[in-house]
Amino acid sequence: MYIHVKVIPGSKKEEVTESKPGYFIMKIKEKAERNMANERVIKILQDKFSTKNVRLINGHQSPSKLFSVGD
Repeated sequence: MYIHVKVIPGSKKEEVTESKPGYFIMKIKEKAERNMANERVIKILQDKFSTKNVRLINGHQSPSKLFSVGD
């Protein structure tokens, strides 16, 4: 399954909202430096979907990202 995520790094509090099925907006505390924001988003998706199989497909340096979740 593919998940589209718009990431807003450097927020005061973390918040995850689903704008429509398969599309999420995530506010995270980590800054967009040294891959810290991407790692935090992957951890949040792993917890949300109860799987360790989460990969960043597209958008490594962009706020709009595409993730593969599950098999």
